[in-house]
Amino acid sequence: MARNKYDVDEQLETPFDFSHLKRSFKYIKRYRSKMILSLVISILAAIAGLIGPLITQRALDVSIPKGRIGELIFLAVLLLFCTGLSVLLGNIRGRIMTVVGQNIIFDIREDLFAHLQKLPFTYYDDRPHGKILIRVINYVNSVSDMLSNGIINFIMEILNMIFILIFMLIVDVRLTLVALSGLPLFMALMFAIKKHQRKAWQDVSNKSSNMNAYLQENIVGARITQVFTREEENAGIYDKLNNSYRKSWMKAVRLSNLVWPTTDNISTLVRAAMFAVGLLVLPASTVSLGTLAAMTGYASRFWQPIMSISNIINSFINNIAYLERIFETLDEPVTISDKEGAEPIGEISGQVSFNDVTFAYEEGNNVIEHISFDVKPGESIALVGPTGAGKSTIVSLISRFYDLTDGSITMDGKDISEVTLSSLRSQMGIMLQDSFIFSGTIMDNIRYSKLDATDSEVIKAAKTVCADRFINLMEDGYDTEVNERGSKLSGGEKQLISFARTLLSDPKILVLDEATSSIDAKTEALLQQGIAELLKGRTSFIIAHRLSTIRNCDRIMYIDGKGILESGTHDELMEKKGAYYELYTSQAT
Repeated sequence: MARNKYDVDEQLETPFDFSHLKRSFKYIKRYRSKMILSLVISILAAIAGLIGPLITQRALDVSIPKGRIGELIFLAVLLLFCTGLSVLLGNIRGRIMTVVGQNIIFDIREDLFAHLQKLPFTYYDDRPHGKILIRVINYVNSVSDMLSNGIINFIMEILNMIFILIFMLIVDVRLTLVALSGLPLFMALMFAIKKHQRKAWQDVSNKSSNMNAYLQENIVGARITQVFTREEENAGIYDKLNNSYRKSWMKAVRLSNLVWPTTDNISTLVRAAMFAVGLLVLPASTVSLGTLAAMTGYASRFWQPIMSISNIINSFINNIAYLERIFETLDEPVTISDKEGAEPIGEISGQVSFNDVTFAYEEGNNVIEHISFDVKPGESIALVGPTGAGKSTIVSLISRFYDLTDGSITMDGKDISEVTLSSLRSQMGIMLQDSFIFSGTIMDNIRYSKLDATDSEVIKAAKTVCADRFINLMEDGYDTEVNERGSKLSGGEKQLISFARTLLSDPKILVLDEATSSIDAKTEALLQQGIAELLKGRTSFIIAHRLSTIRNCDRIMYIDGKGILESGTHDELMEKKGAYYELYTSQAT
């Protein structure tokens, strides 16, 4: 799919509307008491700050002309107190909102991570992991301040405007009207700028996502890059992505940077107009020096909240694309989930039935069609056939990693789509060809399948699958730290650790998908005894290209042509001299 490419911009599924902001209030409401407290403190700080021009007017019009030194000192102390109180309250408010902002980040990330854990394999198949990662880290950081400080600041600045307007009207109504004359021009210019901003910042979001996706892909594939000497070509691709991001960022910033000078210039023109009107138009007897000083002071402050509101709206527009991406992820449907009324399957014996099963990853392109077979408890089934025939698909369907296109799969007579996922998967042990190793100790990696396992149980599982030998040769044994994806381990060592992890879970049904593909012949010979122990008393499905490893299975099914081409024991299929016979003899020669 196109969206799985790092160099293709993701298109938003729906255009932005304010319902996204309304929806984000669920995170804000959790901290409404602190936000209300912050708003009250902000109001008190604003009122304390607005008393200053009135004090200046009194000093210029009364205290200084009449030589009231005591009153002047009192006004100076009062001005200092009000200014200090405004700064102190602003600092307290800032600390409260910092805590709220970090809590909102925490909550959104928790919800995103929990949702990502439930999404089906198809979600991860369809998009680069880097594009998923950037939403959880970068985008959440970007929107947190908007959802905390942004909301409070927006309300506060509107209140500031109202308070300042009231103070201005008290001082002089005529000059207040002059101060308001710049608003129509300001609104017209802002609308002209804002209509282009959201598109520009959405483009920045896309380019950032593309660059992050390619970077993550190259970190994971660093070895392959060096093996095929692709360093220069990859650097060229990254340079193009990086340059595309830089250009989109600069375009968005240029639009954003038009807001401040526009507001500042209009504010300067308005104050100049107030001086002109006050000194040249209005009668001198009605406009004192103190009145002019107070009104220009208030006019300057009046345009400060307007500038702040513009910046807040600017920030909202910049971050709206990120908020959309976050909700787009949270809205991704969990297609593989417990159906309404699903019940635990209970302890199973291991009987499995495929009933006319058809499955397609993409509609209209079936991988398997009309497959039916029954497996008895404790029976071992080998799946063989050409690459891409659907072997791994069949074992994935047993664990309900995907829902069927048609038909049904039952376990102990119960349809697996009607039981809870946890009760189903907790009784299955799946050993994949790609043995994923987590960062941590070897002990932690084996214990991953059973967190309450004792150290002795972990060691016993490792001994059973012959992993104990190489683990003990390591400097710290089972406490050896391994990196993510087990970069310090060989492919065979990773598979042996995965074997031990699977055995420790003590599953009722076991799936081995090319589980010994990276293990050398000598180790595999030793491991066969461990595998025999692993299979004992368990229903098992084994996918293997080395046919010598599945000769003793109770039944071998040759998968090809979207179905089961042949089925039987090794001896029966060899006597038949069909597809399995040809495959086996080709490996033997």
